[in-house]
Amino acid sequence: MPDLLLELFSEEIPARMQAKAADDLRKLVTDKLVAEGLVYDGVKAFATPRRLALTVHGLPARQPDLKDERKGPKVGAPDAAVQGFLKATGLNSLDEAKIQKDPKKGDFYVALIEKTGRPAIDVIAEILPVIVRTFPWPKSMRWGERSAKAGALQWVRPLHSIVATFGMETEEPDVVAFDVAGIKAGQVTRGHRFMAPDEFSVRRFEDYEAKLFDAKVVLDPQRRKDIILADAKELAFAQGFELVEDQVLLDEVSGLVEWPVVLMGSFDKEFLSIPGEVIRATIRNNQKCFVVNDPKSGKLANKFILVANIEATDGGKAIIAGNERVIRARLSDAKFFYDTDLKTKLEDRLPKFEQIVFHEKLGTQAERIARIERLAAEIAPLVGADVEKAKRAARLCKADLLTEVVGEFPEVQGLMGKYYALAQGEDASVAAACEEHYKPVGPTDRVPTDPVSIAVALADKIDTLTGFWSIDEKPTGSKDPYALRRAALGVIRLIVENDIRFPLVSTTSTHFGLVRGSILTVGNRRKVEAAKNAGIDSPHFFGATLTTTRSFAGRQADSSSLDLLDFFADRLKVQLRDQGARHDLVDAVFALEGQDDLLMIVRRVEALGKFLDTDDGKNLLAGTKRASNILAIEEKKDKRKFDGAPDAKLFVADEEKALATAIDQVKTEASAAVAKEDFASAMTAMAKLRPAVDAFFDKVKVNDDNAQVRENRLKLLNEIRAATRAVADFSKIQD
Repeated sequence: MPDLLLELFSEEIPARMQAKAADDLRKLVTDKLVAEGLVYDGVKAFATPRRLALTVHGLPARQPDLKDERKGPKVGAPDAAVQGFLKATGLNSLDEAKIQKDPKKGDFYVALIEKTGRPAIDVIAEILPVIVRTFPWPKSMRWGERSAKAGALQWVRPLHSIVATFGMETEEPDVVAFDVAGIKAGQVTRGHRFMAPDEFSVRRFEDYEAKLFDAKVVLDPQRRKDIILADAKELAFAQGFELVEDQVLLDEVSGLVEWPVVLMGSFDKEFLSIPGEVIRATIRNNQKCFVVNDPKSGKLANKFILVANIEATDGGKAIIAGNERVIRARLSDAKFFYDTDLKTKLEDRLPKFEQIVFHEKLGTQAERIARIERLAAEIAPLVGADVEKAKRAARLCKADLLTEVVGEFPEVQGLMGKYYALAQGEDASVAAACEEHYKPVGPTDRVPTDPVSIAVALADKIDTLTGFWSIDEKPTGSKDPYALRRAALGVIRLIVENDIRFPLVSTTSTHFGLVRGSILTVGNRRKVEAAKNAGIDSPHFFGATLTTTRSFAGRQADSSSLDLLDFFADRLKVQLRDQGARHDLVDAVFALEGQDDLLMIVRRVEALGKFLDTDDGKNLLAGTKRASNILAIEEKKDKRKFDGAPDAKLFVADEEKALATAIDQVKTEASAAVAKEDFASAMTAMAKLRPAVDAFFDKVKVNDDNAQVRENRLKLLNEIRAATRAVADFSKIQD
């Protein structure tokens, strides 16, 4: 079967666009091929700085013939309907249609349409120009004389040539005949811009890839990455160093070169006095170079690795020297910024935050820091942290945002706070918290374990969540501009992975009050300013309101805290589902009154999951569901609840007596186990209920003819539901 080869050769394609462009090309071409009935065996797309390429294997030589029956109007229908039918189907007259009989609805016309498949190369010649002209580049340009004309081709950079061939593997392929903006498809391309700039002819993909390699172009991006990584490691090792791997930088650099050549340069040792992360950020951001470690000291060496796009005649000496000059200048700037920052203490920078707005409704950065400091002090005893250290860390943790180094390299915020805190003699835990209070920033990021860091990290994230919840800036659908989902997941991981007992509702309820105070302050401040502008001396101030909805586990919780708790439940479900747990079990545990201790919820879910994997668990769930279903039906019928304790005097069957006894025993044992937070034992106790429930449903008629007996048995069913609620709301669990 024939193969298709396509290459779009242009000026430099930005590295950040290459991977998506290759994927877009693959999808656009294959979607249109399939839509035309041209199915294929395989496809691969590639990108280099100067070309997008695609190969599609195993295409048919022709489209399949199509046969279609199209139903028309009834026999005897108005002429307008008949003419419309003929026009739509391409028939010349009704003589070319057949009549299909239908005894119920009447006879109607049917058109038999046969469409002969066209040669695949002709179909492809129609598809490709449309794809080139409508390619979804994030940014594109027009160029040359044609750029002023309407409908001029737009491409990411000037498009120079197109290769498009189609044919059998054993034969000479044909050129797919089309042109775009005067650029005709052919089978001629070019190699490396400097080392092999001459044109050469290609036939099909294997021939194309091999000739490109001979012309100093590595087509496959993954192969370029492998070459860079292997050569960089080998070069570093040969000099006694270790490469500091950087996948993001590797992805970017592989998109800057077609023929990777790895070289090593150096910089003055005096720059090693700068924190290693700043050196790495400087070299990485400015020159796209890798750094290396000295394995003896475990610190950065005064060397760097660069990736050139040419085999230079001087062995790369001029390229290395050029990079060294630029890196020397950039490191000089970084050292100046670092030395300058050290002259001002972190605390002395804080007054500037009074002039920086965090959010127009939530006040300044200074007001936010004050809230975090107060909340960190409240959280500290809960996580075993020193209160004064937590307050100090919370006060200083944002100060490095105002430093020169962080202004130049935002990615080292927090980290520089640690370095500056240590340099000015702060406690090690305080310094660590300055760095770690942002963590974890993602599902795979490290979770802080130092109690001070935990306290400040929780305070920072909870203030963010309560703040934006208070001004109704919650995540909606796929939009989460303030990264609130990430903040909630961070809170969950900090609590669960550090085995912390944390009263989420009471903590957030208290902090909601503090946040509302800030909001009122901002509002009143604006009102004062507006009043002054209007010439009013004593404006009326806003008053604080807080509506308490209900008692939550013995604590007053307002609607905002409960709504935020639901948000945490959703985030916890996502996390547990990613870990293989069932989300409905989280619902079953969260449904119990007063469940805001995330650590205990996770432990309950784990124990419940293991229990439901057993036969006892599965059968008890089925029995509980059956009891709930019967109760729901009868409660709806009688328009009343069957709560309250059943009367033992009305028990008739031995099975209902046994069930009542089992329920009392299970309630006592399960509740005692839950009180001790021994959820495994609670599940073991629940398992004892299973035989009695099975026997009851097997032998006892719930809707007895005697009304009193019926009501008593329904109350007994309600007791099953109540007993299981000692560990979870079984009605929330899916079968």
